[in-house]
Amino acid sequence: MDEEAKTPTCDLLDLPWEDVLVPHILCYLPLQHLVSLQRVSKQFHSLIQVYLANCRTFDLSPIGPSIPKEAFCSMLKDNKVLHSLSLQNCSDWVTDKELLPVIGQNQHLQRVDMSGCAWLTRHSLVAVSLSCTHLQHLGLAHCEWVDSLSLRSLADHCGGLESIDLTACRQLKDDAICYLAKKCLKLRSLSLAVNANITDESVEEVAKNCRSLEQLDLTGCLRVRNQSIRTLAEYCPKLQSLKVNHCHNVTESSLDPLRKRNVVIDVEPPLQRALVLLQDVLGFAPFINLQI
Repeated sequence: MDEEAKTPTCDLLDLPWEDVLVPHILCYLPLQHLVSLQRVSKQFHSLIQVYLANCRTFDLSPIGPSIPKEAFCSMLKDNKVLHSLSLQNCSDWVTDKELLPVIGQNQHLQRVDMSGCAWLTRHSLVAVSLSCTHLQHLGLAHCEWVDSLSLRSLADHCGGLESIDLTACRQLKDDAICYLAKKCLKLRSLSLAVNANITDESVEEVAKNCRSLEQLDLTGCLRVRNQSIRTLAEYCPKLQSLKVNHCHNVTESSLDPLRKRNVVIDVEPPLQRALVLLQDVLGFAPFINLQI
């Protein structure tokens, strides 16, 4: 019994922080758990700060609405090695004031997602373009503050961009998209959805310059027509997915060649749509012999 009583105990914090805890334990914990751990003691707070100063990925999407802006600034104040930053679900509080210092000291960022961050301004996008020249993936969905000048800055400085989501960036017009396409030749994924300003001019310029394009979202681009879809089929042999729902001027005549290449398209062929409607009316799937 005496020997058992004298057996030394090992506290978690006794393990080497930077050699064991940070790379092999803390990296597997969700961010919300790390935030909770900070409150346990001063030692745990220091440990989490060491981890946050060295983490490569910072994703606020699971806890964005509940985190105070002061906590965000504190958590990343010492980090200069971020590769990926996601601010989804932070639309209620994140502004240029909180984001600009983080962007300025993290020049190795390759992925940034600011989707839905309504309180940011074009200054944040310009800062990203000037600081993060190795950027490959950018999310700007529903950021209506994105304008032509800030997008041109991005195109000028981030030529290695591979994917960008510009869904509902309604200030953007053909001239900005064409400029982006001419500068960012490595684009593989692009969303121009929910923007009535986009016409065939944008789609054709993207098709002719971005030959490695794999995914294109044109949902709700009401002014896009068959002509640009045919150009897309001609110039983009790697295309895998095309979204044209609510593009009322795009018809099956331009989509059929893409279907034959097994491109996934989010609207069904006219006959298939008719069968679905008939099934809804009848309440069962009718048997129709299409053989002649």
